[in-house]
Amino acid sequence: MKKIIAIAAIAAALLTSCRNGVSSKALPNVSGKAGEVLIVLDKADWEGNLGTEIRSVLGTDTPFLPQEEPLFSMVNVIPSGFSNMFKIHRNIIMFNFNPDANKSSILYKENIWAYPQVVLQINAANADSASAVFKRNGDNIINGIEQAERNRIIANTLKYEEKPLAQTVNEMIGGMVHFPTGYKLKKKTDDFIWIADERQYTNQGILIYKYPALPSGNFTEKNIIDKRNEILKQDVPGMFDNTYMTTSTYATPAVKFIKYKGMQFAETRGFWEVYNDYMGGPFVSHSFYSKDGKDIIVLEAFVYAPKFDKRQYLRQVESLLYSFEWTDKNKK
Repeated sequence: MKKIIAIAAIAAALLTSCRNGVSSKALPNVSGKAGEVLIVLDKADWEGNLGTEIRSVLGTDTPFLPQEEPLFSMVNVIPSGFSNMFKIHRNIIMFNFNPDANKSSILYKENIWAYPQVVLQINAANADSASAVFKRNGDNIINGIEQAERNRIIANTLKYEEKPLAQTVNEMIGGMVHFPTGYKLKKKTDDFIWIADERQYTNQGILIYKYPALPSGNFTEKNIIDKRNEILKQDVPGMFDNTYMTTSTYATPAVKFIKYKGMQFAETRGFWEVYNDYMGGPFVSHSFYSKDGKDIIVLEAFVYAPKFDKRQYLRQVESLLYSFEWTDKNKK
């Protein structure tokens, strides 16, 4: 495999981790919209180089969406206005400037004023040093906040879970993906499962399938997409004759390798479309070996929401992929 991004180790590798001793039961629930980050910074720095760097990192376009949407929405509040009302926000980035500081650092804190909350404190001599820290650690900051968002979705899923769906998945691949209320089984074969939450104007779907592993090259973009197109043509028909889901050629899909909670998988992002029809949208998949190494297992999330922005819809359904767990955790 190529370079592997270890998501589970982001906080430890990037930052000094710090947790307070307050029980989560004693804390209020977090506030703020999903995907929103509160930036505690004075107006001069927010409108200066530091604010520009923050916006360039957190406000970069979410990859593989049909329209421009930033990774995160940002709200600025000045330090003197950082009252109790703001302290319970879900994602907070704050700054500590100390001219005598010999070394810049980032503290990663959880559940300080609310639950489930993540707080990043950037310590630096001044705003220019903080800007350099932000730029240098941009990817890790993004991944840390992104995983915090996913964890909230997974926690809510487990609270309101459609447990029979997890068992259906387990029977086919020996591991479970967890689904919240609203998701229903649409199709099941010996090697393919389609589960979706279909509403009047949106469709959030999960496809789970497996196929025999090749001696090599299982995780190249070509092999992943070729197999995807073959299986989807067979198992995901459109509404009309000779229509079916396939991979759009509008943009070449991107593959990167990720390690998460001891698992390694190839993440593929791209666009799907319906052949001979006008439906389409973003998808993301995780491809990895079965326990015995004989098969490739693919967990895929897709969204159809033509009337709406898609960032949060995709984040919700993608988070379910991260809920995957082998049934026998002790079995290697």
